Amino acid sequence: MTKKIIITFVAVLGIVSFYSFRNEEVSPYQTLYSQNLSASLLQQKELFHLIESVKVLDSASKKTIASQISKNRIQLKKIDFWLRYFEPNVYKKINGPLPVEWETEVFEKFEKPYKREGAGLTVAEIYMNGNDVEKNILLDDVRISINAIETYKAEAITNNLKSADVFYLCNRLYLLNLATIYSTGFECPNTENIIPELQQMLSDVNEIYAVYNLSFPEKKLPNDYLKLYHQAIDFVKKQPKDYTKFDHFTFIKDYVNPLFRLNQQYLTTYQVLSKSNMDYTLNDHANSIFDKSLFYAQNQNGIYYKIKDTLVLKEIDSIGKLLFYDPILSGNNQRSCVSCHKSEDYFTDTSVRTALQFNGKEALTRNTPSLLNVPYNHLIMLDGKLLTLQEQAKTVVTNPIEMGSNEEEMLQKVLSCPTYKKAFKKFAKCTPVENKISLNHIYSALTTYYSKYSQYYAPLDEAMNKNKPLKEDEIKGFNLFMGKAQCATCHFLPTFSGIKPPYIGNEFEVIGVPSDTTFASLDSDKGRYEINPATETMNAFRTTTIRNSEKTKPYMHNGVFKTLEEVINFYNRGAGSGHKLVVPNQTATADSLHLSLIEKKQLIRFIKSLNENIRFEKPPLHLPQSKINALNTRQVGGKY
Repeated sequence: MTKKIIITFVAVLGIVSFYSFRNEEVSPYQTLYSQNLSASLLQQKELFHLIESVKVLDSASKKTIASQISKNRIQLKKIDFWLRYFEPNVYKKINGPLPVEWETEVFEKFEKPYKREGAGLTVAEIYMNGNDVEKNILLDDVRISINAIETYKAEAITNNLKSADVFYLCNRLYLLNLATIYSTGFECPNTENIIPELQQMLSDVNEIYAVYNLSFPEKKLPNDYLKLYHQAIDFVKKQPKDYTKFDHFTFIKDYVNPLFRLNQQYLTTYQVLSKSNMDYTLNDHANSIFDKSLFYAQNQNGIYYKIKDTLVLKEIDSIGKLLFYDPILSGNNQRSCVSCHKSEDYFTDTSVRTALQFNGKEALTRNTPSLLNVPYNHLIMLDGKLLTLQEQAKTVVTNPIEMGSNEEEMLQKVLSCPTYKKAFKKFAKCTPVENKISLNHIYSALTTYYSKYSQYYAPLDEAMNKNKPLKEDEIKGFNLFMGKAQCATCHFLPTFSGIKPPYIGNEFEVIGVPSDTTFASLDSDKGRYEINPATETMNAFRTTTIRNSEKTKPYMHNGVFKTLEEVINFYNRGAGSGHKLVVPNQTATADSLHLSLIEKKQLIRFIKSLNENIRFEKPPLHLPQSKINALNTRQVGGKY
């Protein structure tokens, strides 16, 4: 926006607004927010009156209402930049993607999960596409949305507009969402509107930038950023309106990620401080969306988290490796962590659908998940029942059908080995809060060891971070993943899992996994329902990462699919519902994706570009000797 246009813009705000800015410190930036919020509120009220005036919801009236919803969505883009950051849960009542969500936030570590009811434009549009549309339900939906918009007038919220710091924090979330949700159709039921809405939002935020710079010249958004942003606008303007043909790869690599990098630099330059839980996990110093330090979800070092001495940490890692391969942790001294999490299989077991139980006879009900990139999960296990990596280690070790160990006996066995005892005595001196050797020291050594393998990068990361080339089919596959194939509406980058910006929660999805490949019945595992009973959580499972998928077959929580081709065919036909299974709460689309054979192959080529270049260590040659002779026959890795 040129200086002349900015001056014109300020003039049209009116003499009263300008007088307020001069005398009551109300800036053009604050005024722009108020005007756009009021305009959005007015349009929502117009939508309410339109629905109220309709006598019969026939095809003609539904078309009229749908047209108004589209207009309201465009208006909402003028304030989306702020609303998502200021009050994300209230935002769900204005443009929530689902009528009800049980998405579990990182804050579940401090409070129980709770039901969040969505409302507003997306929910109304989804409902309008259904067969049984009731006028009163639509009116209630819009009424909730109107009340939610009113909330954003509160002084506690508008005070955020007085801070230049909050602008850069809002902008960071905006850029992350540009890379993950705004171009994928995550919350835009009418796919014809995805790219037009993206174009409108880019333009609207450009206006926010100009007015912000006018209001905060001492912390202005620099010209190098604005120049690149204008180039991003020009790029999107030249893209096809068909979202399935949008070049997500170039958009993210050449524009969004570099803009994110610049914004991160400004956080440091301007010494931006956050007081919001929206920034709870984000790292201000990560210089790329594809940086493995972008956000923090788990304390991978457990009780050793305060230790900074690299030599001590290396020793902890070494002991953790020995324990990972040592069946001394099991009840019968014959089973180790690596029995199921095999390093050569990327820390899973590709040889079986599900691993054997402790008795070595029956099979477990769930597939062994890979331990790679697990530190990026806020909730652990496929049903999300655990909060920390150390809890996961404890649960598996003590589970009677997994490793069948008694903690007190296990600790005694470990300390019967002089190598272990000497090491843990040293480590305990570095943990003053718990300076006596405990089970926490053992579990934390395990998580320290395997978590280091989550720091490696894949070809896609190197393309985004270092501009290294990807093959044409891999790029086409990425664009399919982000668009037509709808994978990115559940698997959000950079983890390609159910953790989306600002990376403070885990999503759980219901996709209708069959019990076998005949699709005769739905798998009986209730998943998240067992932890958090609700209609929406029945058969729901945590959305796991797609990274390293080629190396971590079989797939789904029950290991029902052996190949990536089977997985893609499953989704392409509409997941469980598309295969005639009864899945009333399915969250994946039940419609065919209409992927061609070539597109399926390209999608797989992209997925393979997420294979991380990991350098696995060789197993230890031998295990520490014990003072208990009976323990000295144990084998590296266990017997089964």
